[in-house]
Amino acid sequence: TQLLEKLHQTREAATAAIASHPDSIDLYSRRGDACFFLGKFAEAVHDYDRMVVLDPALDASHWRRGIACFYTGQFEQGAAQFTRYHSYDNVDRENGIWRYLCQYKARGQAAAQAELLKYEKDDREPFGNLYRMFEGDLAPAEVLERIQAQTLPEQERERQLFYAELYVGLFEWVEGRHDSARTHLEAATLNTWGPRAGYGPQFMWHVARLQFEQLSNPP
Repeated sequence: TQLLEKLHQTREAATAAIASHPDSIDLYSRRGDACFFLGKFAEAVHDYDRMVVLDPALDASHWRRGIACFYTGQFEQGAAQFTRYHSYDNVDRENGIWRYLCQYKARGQAAAQAELLKYEKDDREPFGNLYRMFEGDLAPAEVLERIQAQTLPEQERERQLFYAELYVGLFEWVEGRHDSARTHLEAATLNTWGPRAGYGPQFMWHVARLQFEQLSNPP
């Protein structure tokens, strides 16, 4: 597809540029993202690790490395990354969700729920309700119903629905409800806000796309 061709071109161009600029953090970042979006997760971890070697100050905030670790099965390393991120940003519940997902895969649901990060400040919606879902206090359908029940500008509704469909999909996936997960992840992938909203949301849109493709085409 056109998307995959563009990603391959980005990866190849970054590789060529790294040959003459081996200490460029930006180039490793660009190639790492292209690798991740192509489903080459181990290569993405390698490039994200290289960024931190070049600038250790990036370590705590490197959430992309945590997600790449999750997708290479390095669940303990991923959880540790998200634990460090919490010292960098103690408001972002999205980070806490990824730590939960890593710990769920590493040690099971009970341990993951018991060790959920605690937050004292409000985060942007729908992450308050999503976090309550991971805590076990809210059903997935209720998260989506609460968004639909609000009077919101269209773009804000699309933003909230994107994150809700993505994380409800990931929640259902780790719980083993794959048909439900596929439905929600497809909705997140079809949501037009994510891919056009800028860097972080665009990255998460690729997560939705890749996870949906994995569930639709199991090995």
